[in-house]
Amino acid sequence: MDLSDAVKSKIENYLQGNKVVLFMKGNPQQPMCGFSSKTVAALDSVLPDYASVNVLDDPEIREGIKVYGNWPTIPQLYIDGELVGGCDIVLNMLNSGELHECLGLEAPDRTPPELTVTTEAAAKILESMQGHEGVALHFQIDASWDTQFNLAPPQGNEITTQSNGIGILMDLATAQRARGAVIDWVSTMQGEGLAIDLPLAPPPVKQMTVQELAQKMESGEITLVDIRGDDERVHATIEGSVVLTREMMEKLENMSKDSEIAFLCHHGNSSQGAAEYFRKQGFTKISNVAGGIKAWSLEIDSSIPVY
Repeated sequence: MDLSDAVKSKIENYLQGNKVVLFMKGNPQQPMCGFSSKTVAALDSVLPDYASVNVLDDPEIREGIKVYGNWPTIPQLYIDGELVGGCDIVLNMLNSGELHECLGLEAPDRTPPELTVTTEAAAKILESMQGHEGVALHFQIDASWDTQFNLAPPQGNEITTQSNGIGILMDLATAQRARGAVIDWVSTMQGEGLAIDLPLAPPPVKQMTVQELAQKMESGEITLVDIRGDDERVHATIEGSVVLTREMMEKLENMSKDSEIAFLCHHGNSSQGAAEYFRKQGFTKISNVAGGIKAWSLEIDSSIPVY
């Protein structure tokens, strides 16, 4: 594919107007592929803001950026107009400290986190590692605070910590999130497995009763977000609630992390997902309205129709 002057000019306008530009699938708030998601998480851990270009919105840019930098895949990170690379390179640079250097930031804190592996968990981990020579136990906590263990050879840039005879390798972001973690082995109705307590993780979504919501709405100390579509809201709405549009999504994401926000749907099921999303973004006072607007109609305001 030849790169037209128009597409080249469009790409260079992005690069000349911004120090850091990520060409990706989706946007930082909603990445549309795993590689873009990982790259966003890496950048978010060191930068409060950067430019992004959703190549899915512009087929010419999607193909043109591959030609421009002679790089065949998306995402692509540019710093000061120069191509840095894709997902794997960005992650390696983050863990080695090179990314901080490129961005003119202080070297990252690579102090190994203190965490606890219980005796029961250590025994199970050692058992699972038997027969696997040349591999190490890698631990990852992603930007959504989801955890994962895997066995793989060391890459050389990991941060290593020890507990109960178990060596655990982590990337830089995981090491920051893992401080104080407790890794245990538990038996539940669902079976046996590792249980991980992360003290630094945002608190779980609270199930707020409609009575609690009514008090907070009256005092004006909470933002109520209605996630239902127009076809449902036409039947019943709560005065003072806001609609979850794209613009409102951006506004909410830019609010203080200790802002009190509650999410509402018909019965309180779909809104749980929206609440979880904001919890994973680091918001600490997130609630889901239990029973949804139906409970509000039945228990708080009978003038609002039940549908």
